[in-house]
Amino acid sequence: MKTKHITFVLLLSMSLAACTNLDEVLYDKVSMDEYGKTTTEVQTIVGGAYATLRGFSDADKGGTNCYPTCEFVFFLSECASDEACIPTRGTDWYDGGRYQQIQYHTWDANNILILSSWKYCFQGIANINSIIYQVGKSGLKANEKEIVNAELRGLRAYYYYQLLDMFGSVPIVTDFESTGLPEKSTRTQVFEFIESELNDIMTKLPATISYGRFTQNVANTLLARLYLNAEVYTGTVRWKDCIDVCAKITGYTLEPNYFESFKTANEKSSEIIFAIPYDHKENTVGNYLASMTFHYNQKYAFSATAAYPWCGNGICGKPGLYTSFDANDIRRQSLLIGDQLNIVTGAVIMMDNGNPLTYTEDIVDFTKALQNEGARLFKYEVQGDDKWERDNDWVLMRYSEVLMMVAEANFRLGFVGNSLPYINKIRKRAGLADVAVVTETVLDDEWKHEFVFEGLRRTTNIRFGTFFKPWWNKTATPLFRGVYPIPQTVIDLNPKIKQNPDYQ
Repeated sequence: MKTKHITFVLLLSMSLAACTNLDEVLYDKVSMDEYGKTTTEVQTIVGGAYATLRGFSDADKGGTNCYPTCEFVFFLSECASDEACIPTRGTDWYDGGRYQQIQYHTWDANNILILSSWKYCFQGIANINSIIYQVGKSGLKANEKEIVNAELRGLRAYYYYQLLDMFGSVPIVTDFESTGLPEKSTRTQVFEFIESELNDIMTKLPATISYGRFTQNVANTLLARLYLNAEVYTGTVRWKDCIDVCAKITGYTLEPNYFESFKTANEKSSEIIFAIPYDHKENTVGNYLASMTFHYNQKYAFSATAAYPWCGNGICGKPGLYTSFDANDIRRQSLLIGDQLNIVTGAVIMMDNGNPLTYTEDIVDFTKALQNEGARLFKYEVQGDDKWERDNDWVLMRYSEVLMMVAEANFRLGFVGNSLPYINKIRKRAGLADVAVVTETVLDDEWKHEFVFEGLRRTTNIRFGTFFKPWWNKTATPLFRGVYPIPQTVIDLNPKIKQNPDYQ
């Protein structure tokens, strides 16, 4: 019997984000009685789930871009933290005040960055649910389906972790054929769902390192993140559980060169646990973060022919970030500061206003910033022949994070001495001397410096409580803003979903 084509659009996405369009995906046109009879064929379908990690453009539905590496998803995470910001520069980067809202922690449910992050996650979940449905209709044996579905469920758990962290209470939808409007689960229920899924699939996941795939190591790293932040998410600490799952993550080492994991060919890194692969020759899209940070004339510093892609002069480090690094800390090179020199002439590049392009750490007026103010994001390798879509794989998890999680969990348990070897191992790689004792400040600084511009800082700020304190150009933040509001578009489409508390 001819099975139906997979053109069904998840009610989840219609009612929550209105962003799923499976007609745009190749595998939605495949009839499972024609394709999917072998493991190889099914794996090509599963590849679509991994491709979804790269995000998508949603220009026809409100002008949002839902890419994890740049606007608006990355900006939301970074600029709500004490790490980065997007100053208004003349007429650039105001955009209705959306970025100022993130800086001041005054966002509302109509902010497009929040909507983009919601869409990014639920698009991924919708696609995964559709692929699990397809696998279920395939000709694979039951045990083979379980193995295939393990990776898919792991990826879905990854998206739900992002939603747990950003929004707290969200709907859990796993049935592709569900036709009812979903209701929100509590934050604790979402936590328990992620934990249960990862534990259930663990033995079915690949046990060895497999770059770019959801393996046991990736699942355990995600579990460790879950347990590290358990007190924030559920009110119950899980420090010991964090240490226990970290002990199961094997096969990785710290690269001697800190920046090895961020090179153009960073897939060779022995430190990366999970990453999103990018290769412009394979037509992957969405990895244009570098163009969002550099000044318009930065092209003269990178390319002899000034052929470097257009830059938008946007996101940069907050004042104080650059100088928070020790002068000998090689990780400070993650920020670009000072005179920018023409690669051909050696002279300082001039801006269009006639002033030298000299990046400064200070930003005198956030709402009227000068074009050269703010240290620029410089962590990923830049090459003169870069295309708009960079080839650097986007790093989601590194082994140094495992070491930091073990260090912090031991510290929280009162085993301060146990934290020292892990902290000092990371500091040594950065060119720094050992610390004699671990304090909360030492931990916080190492999280900030080791993972600068990797999207972890907002979560760290919340866990350490600094998120709610005043910092540069921001007053104290109310506790309810530890999660974002449910996008108003979602609530308008589904009356069963209630707004997060105090955003009414």
